[in-house]
Amino acid sequence: MPVLPISEFVILHLGLGSFHRAHQAVYLQQLIEAGDARWSISGANLRPDMAEVVDALRAQDGCYTVETVSPAGDYRYQRIGAIREVLPWDASLAGVIVRGADPRTRIVSFTVTEAGYYLDPHDRLDLDAAELAQDLERARRGEAGQTIYGAACAILRARRSADAGPLTLLNCDNLRHNGERFRRGLLEFIGLAGQQDLADWVRDNTRCPNAMVDRITPRPPPELRERVRQATGNDDAAAVTAERFTQWVIEDDFINGRPDWARVGVELVDSVAPYEEAKIRILNASHSCIAWAGTLIGLQYIHEGTHDPAIRRMAFDYVTEDVIPCLHTPERPSPIDLAAYRDVVLDRFGNPAIRDTNQRVAMDGFSKIPGFIAPTVRERLARDQSIASVAMLPALFLAFLQRWHAGALPYTYQDQVMDEATAHAICAAPDPVAALCGDTGLWGEVAGDARLTAAVRDAAVRVRAFIEGTPT
Repeated sequence: MPVLPISEFVILHLGLGSFHRAHQAVYLQQLIEAGDARWSISGANLRPDMAEVVDALRAQDGCYTVETVSPAGDYRYQRIGAIREVLPWDASLAGVIVRGADPRTRIVSFTVTEAGYYLDPHDRLDLDAAELAQDLERARRGEAGQTIYGAACAILRARRSADAGPLTLLNCDNLRHNGERFRRGLLEFIGLAGQQDLADWVRDNTRCPNAMVDRITPRPPPELRERVRQATGNDDAAAVTAERFTQWVIEDDFINGRPDWARVGVELVDSVAPYEEAKIRILNASHSCIAWAGTLIGLQYIHEGTHDPAIRRMAFDYVTEDVIPCLHTPERPSPIDLAAYRDVVLDRFGNPAIRDTNQRVAMDGFSKIPGFIAPTVRERLARDQSIASVAMLPALFLAFLQRWHAGALPYTYQDQVMDEATAHAICAAPDPVAALCGDTGLWGEVAGDARLTAAVRDAAVRVRAFIEGTPT
């Protein structure tokens, strides 16, 4: 594939991890192959991680291979050349800022974990987060930072100074209502940095559409490089693997142009809300359920847990009995066939070729419970309905957390928002169930609700029986 210069219009993407390269970059590659080469991607990382991958992408002129695998075991390989510029990392983010302030750059997109937004339960910035506080100090000095707010503030400041035109800021991640919540956080950050003129400019010259993304993309296994070499002849140090299924839903609210993504299957809609609710509550929460449960009985991979009848039943019942009645009501019917979506999700999780690990999916429970699970609990309790099935998920997480507390997990648990002292205190409490259910950071206004505590206590009994292999 020949090396090409950046194109007429540019998407600057922040976060060159596997998901971006298996998802957004693939859609743009398909558009290029369909004959529309007006857009290309410039990619960068905000932190000095993934150095080997970034170096490999730079050595390969941004090109790499995507391997996709169907549930039936059909492997396919596609060479991606949509990333035409890979910016090296430096602490000042100088190259990122220059590219962001270039008039050819019309979209800045980014892939951030839920924890990377630093939002408290009231959707205000969590100013106790050390990284965010450090970035605020940098912003007050006119410097870039390593959080998404610190980087975006620096890019927008430079863009305004260069009179480079309006910009769309596009979230590509799992945060619910991600565009509007990011926008509020960004404007709060800029205001706290004392740059009110910039905040006014941002309000008038940017858009932040909500979006929903979906494609299971595990960490590339060590054998992927050799598999790609044998299949394609390319020795690719930056290859990624993913499931065949892919979905991207975006609210069509762009201020300075966008690729013709609808031509390659992107759903451009007025509201992404029903799609993201289905994805977050059905797919993301079930994914965590299977990962926590699988870990507790010694399994390593998601597909193993999905094929375990007891684990599959937990996920199936959670969706069927508690989630679907929340998302599809006579007053608010869902545009999605939720039962069919549930079945497709479980089939995808059961794909043995993906070999997605429980370790990857189990991470960040302290942001996944409030984001993925608590909304269903709150809605069911508000209607005075049973939460027996959804209660299995926090009960599984508590058992998982107790393994972590005891140093008995088979892998390192990563959680960006977990306060370790708080987590240890929950596990060491005389009544760990009550301590977990009383945590306002996890449950918001239903923290301490007697119905929640009772349901999780009952679920914990079932979880113990599941771990011990005894019938309930």
